[in-house]
Amino acid sequence: MSPLKTSSAQMVADARARIEEVETKDLIAMVDDPDVVIVDIRDVRERQRSGFIPGSFHAPRGMIEFWVDPQSPYFKEIFGQDKKFVFHCASGWRSALTTATLQDMGFEAAHLKEGFSTWAEQGGPVEKEPPKD
Repeated sequence: MSPLKTSSAQMVADARARIEEVETKDLIAMVDDPDVVIVDIRDVRERQRSGFIPGSFHAPRGMIEFWVDPQSPYFKEIFGQDKKFVFHCASGWRSALTTATLQDMGFEAAHLKEGFSTWAEQGGPVEKEPPKD
């Protein structure tokens, strides 16, 4: 295989250089703010395995651009609200790329710098889905 023009790590670094990054402790302080929407873009299996931020909205990474676009047949009303949106994944890589892409589309958002990986250890609340029968 020939080398790629740009590595995934470089894409994340480039995205992080131009987007708003929120520290874990700062997002913990915002968790109950009605003007903040925390958007979890992790796979459903990740959420089931490690839990999720209470009140967060789950939006699979593969649908984000369509869900935020009011012209898309997949638009979700939650993204039409005048609120601060903070996206997160497990480690901050996917959410950095997501936030940069949304910014390119004209949708203002931020992302959780270290992702969900440091959330619980820094005192963030975690909810787990009850097991399914």
